[in-house]
This record gives sequence, structure tokens and C-alpha cells, in this order.
Amino acid sequence: MAGIASPTNRRNFLLTSGAAVAGTGAAFALPGQRRGGAPEPGARPAAAAPAPSPARRGAGRAAPYGLTTLDTTARLAGSGGYRRLTSGPGWPLVVRGDLAAARSGRQDRRTALACFVQLTDLHVADVQSPLRTEFLRAGSTGSWRAQEALSVAGAVSLVEQVNALGGGPHTGRPPAFVMSTGDNIDNHSMIELEWFLTLMSGGRITPNTGDPAAYEGVQNCGLPLYWHPDQPLRDQDKRRGLPEIPGFLDAAIRPVTSPGLRIPWYSTPGNHDDLPGGCLAPADPVLGEYIVGARKLFAIPDTDVAAFVKVLDTGDDPKSTVFKEILSHNAARARTVTADERRRLVTPHDYLRAHLNPAFAGAGPAGHGYTENHLDGERMYYSFPVADGVVGISIDTTYRSGHFEGSLGTEQLRWLETTLAAHSSRHYDADGRLVRNPGADDAHILVFSHHHSPSMTRRPDAARTDEVRHDGAEVIALLSRFPNVVAWINGHSHINHITPHAHPTPARSFWEVNTASHVDYPQHARLLELVDNHDGTVSLFATLVESAAPHRTDLDDLSAVGLAALYRELAYNTPGLATGLPSGAVHEAMAGTAADRNVELVVRRG
Repeated sequence: MAGIASPTNRRNFLLTSGAAVAGTGAAFALPGQRRGGAPEPGARPAAAAPAPSPARRGAGRAAPYGLTTLDTTARLAGSGGYRRLTSGPGWPLVVRGDLAAARSGRQDRRTALACFVQLTDLHVADVQSPLRTEFLRAGSTGSWRAQEALSVAGAVSLVEQVNALGGGPHTGRPPAFVMSTGDNIDNHSMIELEWFLTLMSGGRITPNTGDPAAYEGVQNCGLPLYWHPDQPLRDQDKRRGLPEIPGFLDAAIRPVTSPGLRIPWYSTPGNHDDLPGGCLAPADPVLGEYIVGARKLFAIPDTDVAAFVKVLDTGDDPKSTVFKEILSHNAARARTVTADERRRLVTPHDYLRAHLNPAFAGAGPAGHGYTENHLDGERMYYSFPVADGVVGISIDTTYRSGHFEGSLGTEQLRWLETTLAAHSSRHYDADGRLVRNPGADDAHILVFSHHHSPSMTRRPDAARTDEVRHDGAEVIALLSRFPNVVAWINGHSHINHITPHAHPTPARSFWEVNTASHVDYPQHARLLELVDNHDGTVSLFATLVESAAPHRTDLDDLSAVGLAALYRELAYNTPGLATGLPSGAVHEAMAGTAADRNVELVVRRG
């Protein structure tokens, strides 16, 4: 998701852009689904079902439900400007029969095919970076997050929870790998990338840059625009209830040790991985010099906020000219901070080379999806084996010229078609004619990307002017030509939403699984289990997972565990949504309806 946003901020962009629209009960609607989560005419309604027994044909040891949101979820307690968290009841399993009938007896017939975990939108952040644009909060309170200084502690707690998972709750099969679907880092810098890779592979992280002994960001700058946890300053966040927590900033920059994932993990790029702030020119020398330098802007005039917001909304400034002008004519307003070369911007070659570094091999695989061959042309898309008879395809949907929307270039779209065909004994061409390929392995196919279909456009990419770009509708059309595509799994929206992509030929239908971020409310990951129902259908179980941090916080506990719990509680108290909806309604929308949370997604095969 774009980290720099308009006065309507990043959440309002999603709520108003066609990515999602508010409806009854603040549910969201995407193509193929009506407001309130109701399916289109002719689709089978979602039906609530109790969580099934883990005793399954082909099932092993089941994970304790306490490790997933089937058992318990964090809930806001009390009232007022700052609300504490408590443990609430879990969310039930909902069977989605939109694309195929959920036939009785399938629980006794099914066999497990695959089990894995999706992380997305971790936004591991260097919150002291000079290139951050917190000053946009003057136009939209929600444009800066009070919890961001704790992104490393929060992500370590998520890794700990993934490591604690035994078997999936519906198959008992242990997760075989983790896929992180982009926005792994926040501001396209090398130090953030090193923190992310250490987080996933294991090791010590010191989430501090600049002065090694002190924090130099907006949270102790003296401006009431930002929450000052260590100071009695009556800032705008304290006025609405955020607490004073002495020692917070010292704790936030202390070293944290990640155990690393105990299972292999793969990486898919997002716009924040490829672009500064998720939407600025990535190779600009002015920005490259500024991010490692000793000057940082904490506030700018409202007229500059408005000018910057305008070009961010339109995407008509791929060279970040307006932003660079703001940096230039506000130079006298900038404050002195400690320069740090570790913040340098990451090139695509840097990004790939870092993943290939043996120091970050962790539990594997080497390169985490990338190989030395990807360095030729700096390609960031690949396929990989998920399990016997199941193939994963990771695609790169980012614009490299500077915009938070997504797309595919023609070369990659053709590669995707060729890769799909290599694993499909039969498919359909663009004119609907059946094509047979008896030499293909005919695997079940799962596609991974950062952007979801509504956020993919045909905007020209100034960094690749010779290539036509392709939007989400074109990707949907391509995937629907292959009857063995089960699901397209993605992030970017920071919202839990599941969309059925129905086709007149039922076997050509598939699911789009869009998962919320781990930086904003509700801070979820997904545990996914694929099963064969042996009745012409397969089911994809998608179960939401929270971090290992306790729901209840202790404001005096500034240990790594205490900070991870506070990371969640601050996110649940997100300020200034500026969407025109009550805060609670937006919370419900971002968490999704019951049909977007813990689900069984049934789809025809064959």
C-alpha cells in the first residue's frame, strides 16, 4: 500500500478507489460481490459452519486453535479516546460455496495437498529516515502511524507465532513454507532490507539509524503534530487519549533478536520494496543523497502538503519533481540529524543480491525464490514447487518509475502465460478455444503477488517506456483460461477481502485472497491449507493468524514482548481515519466480514 497518501490518506484511498467501497455493516464489495459480502445472483451463499474436527484422512497433528483466530482474537475493550485490548472469542469457519457446491461428506473424503503461511505488508521501517514524509499528517492525521517505531518487535512476534504453528487446523499438515507478499520494508532502504532479511532468517536487529545512542525522529521533535510517548507534551494524540510511556523511545531502538523462520520462506516484491515511500522515483540522485544525509524535514507549509498530495493522487510526477522542490525550498526548515550511509536506496540488483546472500539463507531455499539468473535483467518473478502436484507462481506487479499502483509488463504477462501452460494439460486460448498440452504436469496452481486486482492499472511506466502495461482485469482474464488455477493470493490493500472470480465454465473460476497488513489494524497473516475433496472440487482453507504477543498490554512492560503487544494496541487505536466512517466501522471493514476471515473456499477442478 502507498505509504504517502492524500488528505484522504492511505485507508481512504482504498475505501474510495474501487479497491473497496463501504457498505452495510462497513463490509466491502469487489468485482463479483455485492455490498455486505452478499454474492452475485446465481452464486451460492456463504454458510457458517463449525470448525471441523482435525481428525481427517491424511491429517497429522493439528495446531492448537489458540494459535489462530479460530479460537480467540484481540478485541477493543471499554470506551474513550484510547481503548485497551482484551482477548475475545474467535471467528468461526465460513464455507464459501460461491464457485462450487460444498458437498456433504467431503470432510471424510478429503486429503491434504499443501499447507503454508502468507505474511504481507510487514513494512519493516526505519522511522528516523530523512526521506520519510510524516509531515503529511498536517493534511491527514492517518498519514502517520504511532506504532511504526515498533515494526521490528511486532514482526519478530509474528515470526515466533508462525514457528509455533504445529499442523493446520483443518488438515493437521504442518506449514511447509512462508510467502511474504510484498511491502516487506517501508522506505526502499538498504538498512530496512537487512532488517527484514535478518527477521526472516534469524539474528540480532538494532532498529536504530543515525545516532547510535539516541532516537532522532518525529516522536521527540517537540511538534504537537506527533505523539511524544516519553514527554508530557500535550500533543494531538495525547489529547485524544494516547498514553505517556516513559522510556518508550529508548526501548524502541534497543536490539531485538529474531529466531528466524524454522521453515523455508519466499519473497514477493511490493511497491515499498521497489520505491522510496512506495511511490517516489527510486533511482533519483537527489533523493538518494537526501536519505543518507544529515537534514530532515519535520513540518512543511500546508500549501506544500496540498501540492505534494495532488501529484501523489494523480501519479503525474514520476520523477518526484514536486517533492524535490519541497525539499529544496524548505531547506531552512530542516533539522540536523545524524547522517547514515546504511540508509542508501536499494536498486533492484541490490534487492536480488541481498536475497541471494548466504548470510540470509535461513531455513532456505537459497535466494528465497530468486536465483543468479534473476540478476540478468533484474527480474523479480519466478515459479516454485509448493508440494507434490501444487505449483506456486510469484509475479512482480510494481511500477519502477514511482507510483503505488500495480501492473504487469507484456514480457512478464507472456512469461506468466507460458508458465501456466507448462503446468496445465489443457487450457483455453484468448478466443476461448480449447488447447491441449498432454506433456504438462497438470498441477494445482497458486499465484502470489503484492497488488490485488483492483489496484492494478494500465498506467505507463516511465522506467520501462517501451513496454505496454496490463491491469488486474487482464490478469484475471488470463488466469481464468487455466482450469487448474485455484487462487490468486495477495496484499497491498491492508484489508481482509476474498473475491470469487466466477466464469461461465465453472472449472475456470478461481478465488482471489487479499490479506490485511501487519502494520495497520488488524495485523493479520494467513495460514492456508489446500485439500482435494475427491468429488471434482478442491478447497482452500484460509485461517487468520495474529502475532504471539499477548492481547493485554502492560504499559510498564517495555520488553520485546511488551513492545509487540503495544504495537498491536496502538494499531487498534489508529487515529484520524478521515474516511467519513466511524472508527469502529473502518475497523470492521479492514478486518473484513466473516466471509473474508476464516473460510473454506471451494472451487471446481477438472
